[in-house]
Amino acid sequence: MKLIERISWLVGTLQESLFPSFEKCYETRLTEQERHLVKILEILRIEKHVFKKADNQWTGRKLKEREAIARAFVAKIIYKHIHTRLLLKELQRSPNLKRICGFKSISEVPSESTFSRAFSEFAKDGLGGKVHKVLVETHLKAELVGHISRDSTAIEGRERAVKKEKKEKVKKKKGRPKKGEIREGKEKKRLDRQINQSFEEALRELPTACDTGSKKNSKGYLETWKGYKLHVDVNDCGLPVSAVLTSASVHDSQAAIPMMKMTSTRVDYLYDLMDAAYDAAQIYEASKTLGHVPLIDRNSRGKESIPMSPHEAVRYNERTVAERLNSRMKEDFGARNVMVKGAEKVKTHLMFGLIALFADQLLKLAN
Repeated sequence: MKLIERISWLVGTLQESLFPSFEKCYETRLTEQERHLVKILEILRIEKHVFKKADNQWTGRKLKEREAIARAFVAKIIYKHIHTRLLLKELQRSPNLKRICGFKSISEVPSESTFSRAFSEFAKDGLGGKVHKVLVETHLKAELVGHISRDSTAIEGRERAVKKEKKEKVKKKKGRPKKGEIREGKEKKRLDRQINQSFEEALRELPTACDTGSKKNSKGYLETWKGYKLHVDVNDCGLPVSAVLTSASVHDSQAAIPMMKMTSTRVDYLYDLMDAAYDAAQIYEASKTLGHVPLIDRNSRGKESIPMSPHEAVRYNERTVAERLNSRMKEDFGARNVMVKGAEKVKTHLMFGLIALFADQLLKLAN
């Protein structure tokens, strides 16, 4: 089923079947925000991906509670609550929201510490990434994507930056090696290694600890921040296809090849659109090897650069979808207010926002 047909069918089902049944069970009518949340949750079906243990392995609270908590974390993103305690107040105040998330009564709503433990479980299990992968397979796998726009955005951290270890300089002997002497060759650059690595191997080499990064903004001024960097691949419709979290100091080009390979396993696409930060021979080579056409803005490196041809420039303008997605992530889906610590939890928080954005964008495409 084509993407537009799938979206139309999904929205029609929600309007004709789901909402009438929902509102029969509720004492008060759903608000517009509650109806929107129901649509998002129905698209995501996040409760189906919550880690399930065997009955004899389960200790503590019931599994069903974890499913409701997962839905509540999506509600936290949609309602733009920075802190979990604000979400808990909303759950206690709103009977509709409580039931939408899956809690039958106020007494069933867990404490803030239980929410925190559940979030740690979701982070270890990679819940957000699992849901995102299924969304892409369900809605985009059958499509031929024209352009994949690749970009990164700064994520402010709430923790101390990790101190970088100073590398000891090894003095090299001058002159030719003696007869029979074997000297170590130069270590391959990361981009050169990535060409022959799988995307999983390449991603494992990228640092993810909180540190300090700097990047020129759209006006040419250098911005510095402490935290992380979120790298995202976006299709023409503004739907995120792949996402990777790295340390803030990681250069954009270091994530390009593994992301290219990851996205290629998820969708079929034609063009790689990237800005001047990705202008490297290895990235051009990797893109062409995967059967794509690389359109990368030229990095002058202090010299006069050759501009794109007119038809390339027109295609390159499609890359603004990545910038719009990054802006929406920060304004509406929690990327500006990351209150958790540690790369694993930060990524989970961002992935909850990313999957909510994916579902929201699907609904926008239907209108």
